[in-house]
Amino acid sequence: MWAPLALLVSAAVCLQAQSPPAEAARKWRQMNERAILDEFAGLLAIPNIASNIPDMRRNAAHIRAMMEKRGVRTELLEVPDSPPAIYGELLTPGAKQTLIFYVHYDGQPVEAQHWKDAGPFEPIFRDGLLEDGARLVTLPASGPVPPEWRIYSRSASDDKAPIIGLLTALDALKQARIPLRSNIKFFLDGEEEAGSPHLAALLEKYKAKLQSDAWIFCDGPVHQTRRQAITFGVRGSTGFQLTVYGPRRELHSGHYGNWAPNPALMLAHLIASMRDEDGRVRVAGFYDDVEPLSESEKRAIAAMPEVETKLKRELLLARTEGAGKRLDELIALPALNIQGIASAGVGSQSRNVVPASATASIGIRLVKGMNHRRTLDKVIEHIRRQGYHVVETEPDEATRLRYPKVCRISRRDGYNAVRAPMDSAIAQKVIEAVRAARGDLVLIPTAGGSLPIAPIEETLRKPVIMVPIANHDNNQHGHNENIRIQNLWDGIETMAALLTIR
Repeated sequence: MWAPLALLVSAAVCLQAQSPPAEAARKWRQMNERAILDEFAGLLAIPNIASNIPDMRRNAAHIRAMMEKRGVRTELLEVPDSPPAIYGELLTPGAKQTLIFYVHYDGQPVEAQHWKDAGPFEPIFRDGLLEDGARLVTLPASGPVPPEWRIYSRSASDDKAPIIGLLTALDALKQARIPLRSNIKFFLDGEEEAGSPHLAALLEKYKAKLQSDAWIFCDGPVHQTRRQAITFGVRGSTGFQLTVYGPRRELHSGHYGNWAPNPALMLAHLIASMRDEDGRVRVAGFYDDVEPLSESEKRAIAAMPEVETKLKRELLLARTEGAGKRLDELIALPALNIQGIASAGVGSQSRNVVPASATASIGIRLVKGMNHRRTLDKVIEHIRRQGYHVVETEPDEATRLRYPKVCRISRRDGYNAVRAPMDSAIAQKVIEAVRAARGDLVLIPTAGGSLPIAPIEETLRKPVIMVPIANHDNNQHGHNENIRIQNLWDGIETMAALLTIR
């Protein structure tokens, strides 16, 4: 009895919390579900890997047409060797506040062979989660679409869903004659998944056009409990690739094993020296610059609902790292992650050899106070302390003969972590608007992932607040990415509430 009763109470709370803009968005969506999903599928069908500039320009043209259909004035913001950013604006006479909505329209690279039943840019519908055995389904010609159905396609959740969410919200507000109260601007990034390497240049070039009181980032997942989240910070990001060397060519493991150093084993020892089994980073000084959480941020973390039990079952984890700390606490700390390791072959490609080299890709998540370049310097100095001669280009014969341990480092650039104050006036406006639309919220001081927010704070000196809409189990960045239909519907209502902030 208790579970159904709880669901009824939750539904009643949500209905009581509705704001007029969110209610208008719900009514419009209920009358136009098939048309909304058809328009969304058309957008998802355009490949959007940032490195393919012609495809990105096709996306930009398509999105501009979608925006201009809603009366948004648009233009492309350009710098050399980059996909364009899409800018749009809806100015309101007499408005005393300007908000910029950030979305990115590029997606992660794809490996089409790992996508089930269709390619990554062929949107399909399932009646649930693929991992739970969900079946392929066809949209009804009219009427409601079951809310637990999902759309499978690259960028279905990350990050084209907020585009259709914002534009559908504009349709609903116009039909209901609910006016915008702020000047609204849109900034659609074309290379976020590539690290937004040209964002700083775009912000500097178009600084006058991009003036505002705050940025609202529409990216990322809601809380694992499916409750709407508002996030006030993100971790920074940097990383590197390292390669260690053994013999100049692969050697027969019977003839030369136990004599020629094995680079795969060398790499395993090196990686193990960087962090312990609980995830604590062993690099000297790694945590020295971490800025402590404020008391309000600590209270927000303490108030967040427990998700570990459900997630461990969902992900088949018998243990977790962190020495007993909650996931929410660990996200507020920096991390060093092994993204991948390669050396010789495994499985059917395994051979009886001593490998010639071994390579690992290392990602580092930063929290506020840490500098991405200084942190990476500390990790590289740690590698030197393990006896390695560090080079930045392929080592020549003389170098390999001179030094017993040689490691090549290829740095990735990065950006620092950012946290906006949770108690600022604009933060309270966002909280009030979203709570009125979605009911009970989860307030998150820092997200686990990284977004290119630091260039905005450094160039424009404006706060950034994140209001995500995607489901947490969306296979973001992986194969078979998806969005749950109800998350899209909820997102439209959330965007309607945000668009009408006074």
